[in-house]
Amino acid sequence: MVDSPELRKARGAFFTPAALCSYVVNWAVRDAADRVLEPACGEAAFLTAAGERLMELAAQSRRPAAALHGVELHEHSARHAAAVVRAQGNDVQVDVGDFFTFSPEPVYDVVIGNPPYVRYQDFAGEARMRSREAALRAGVPLTGLASSWAAFTVHAALFLKPGGRLGLVLPAELLSVNYAAPIRRFLMERFQSLRLVMFTERVFPGVMEEVVLILADGFGRGSAKHCDIYQAKNTTDLHQAIEQRWTPVDLEAKWSPSLLSESALDAYESLAASSMFSTLLAWGETTLGMVTGNNKYFMMSPAQVAELGLSPDELLPMSPPGSRHLRGLEFTKAAWRELGSDGMATLLLRPMGEPSPEAKAYFAKGEKDKVDQAYKCRVRKPWWRVPLVAKADMFLTYMNADTVRLCQNSAGVHNLNSVHGVYLRKGVLQLGKKNLPIATLNSMTLLSAETVGRAYGGGMLKVEPKEADQLIVPSKMLVENAQGDLASIRPQVARFLQTGKLFEAVRLVDDVLLSAHVKMNRTQIKALRTSHMELRKRRASRGASARDSN
Repeated sequence: MVDSPELRKARGAFFTPAALCSYVVNWAVRDAADRVLEPACGEAAFLTAAGERLMELAAQSRRPAAALHGVELHEHSARHAAAVVRAQGNDVQVDVGDFFTFSPEPVYDVVIGNPPYVRYQDFAGEARMRSREAALRAGVPLTGLASSWAAFTVHAALFLKPGGRLGLVLPAELLSVNYAAPIRRFLMERFQSLRLVMFTERVFPGVMEEVVLILADGFGRGSAKHCDIYQAKNTTDLHQAIEQRWTPVDLEAKWSPSLLSESALDAYESLAASSMFSTLLAWGETTLGMVTGNNKYFMMSPAQVAELGLSPDELLPMSPPGSRHLRGLEFTKAAWRELGSDGMATLLLRPMGEPSPEAKAYFAKGEKDKVDQAYKCRVRKPWWRVPLVAKADMFLTYMNADTVRLCQNSAGVHNLNSVHGVYLRKGVLQLGKKNLPIATLNSMTLLSAETVGRAYGGGMLKVEPKEADQLIVPSKMLVENAQGDLASIRPQVARFLQTGKLFEAVRLVDDVLLSAHVKMNRTQIKALRTSHMELRKRRASRGASARDSN
């Protein structure tokens, strides 16, 4: 069967630019006798570069070049790959089959390549089972959310002899997604040194996914203590990449901070370790909101409630679906009433006891329309009683075009799972409710949001509760010291937020917190702001690429 772009996309095959292959190969292949493996070799982009490199080294050392080895799932591509490599004068063997069915033999000096990228939604059945089994052989457990490259990375490393080198093109989600935590730990623990090469521009034209190069050396010879970070504009700029050293705070922690400039990273790590900042978890717990199973059915406007004749004691006051109305410092009772008057769904039908006749009639119609058959509904009894979640002290936005926002729940309403609830600890309850929404509008916290969260569809910043726990925010001590100054700028900050001028509000808060109280200089604050804008721009451009490709 002849290969096609559609078939290549389905199995996650995107062929790699020559300049990138040469860069990886020149780093990894160091001797004419090096045994080289390219799993999922496609049309031999890495194998041909490795062949050229081996011949150069062979000519210099006057020794024969070692044979090359590839594995490829698609038979037509495997035949083509072998023919191309032989045509350039190299000896090669390309085996056909699923790489995960090949038992690891630790005989290679070098494993290089561009693993197939298949998202977890499309990575199922026997293929997923084989991949997870392969990762477990190395003691690396992977969740059901893991994409194909994760297990591939671990399995590929097991083919290396002690001291071997791994050079892979991986999705940049390695740096930020939670399911990649075991992969980050594996790379740090099993290799003696680790180099990450990142790009500010897209490497694969027309492909949304950003990539990072992983160059890992010294397999089984010790654990890496730090990462060498190289920042390049594009593949033609690789040899001018700017180098800096970065040490992860935790082996499984996200590597997103490695994207920061050296000056921003210094300021970021210094603040994160100081008594002036803490995590949001130090203030309280962040949890998911209420899950109805069908918001359109259970959530109602006051007008709908009146039309149905429902009893007030069967209804819960709710923050409407979404978070557009939570971009200020507080959500008030007056704002909640106004939204209801405008036809927004601000009430949840949830009888505590026996439903009224009107509610029973509504539920009967719901059963006729099979609302009760939705998963979240059919697994609870009665199906129409939505599990209750306590009223939060503050709301934290879940999906964000700009940044994460904290908003005081002055209205005293419940929330759906379109926003998170923050429950403050007793010792900081009043201090936090009044001051955290404004205090978190600083450049350090905005930058932290980009590193703890992750880019989602359309370039949105998505922050789950466990990620929100790690959000770096002003500490209790800093907020206590600065609360008077924060109160003085509060009206102006509120006006900026009402008119969509987020970054003008942030500058005011920076002047109070970072400049006046933390005593940071302008250069340090500018470094934080610049890095935040760069990360935000990367995220937004990813969303634009996705829209352009549709």
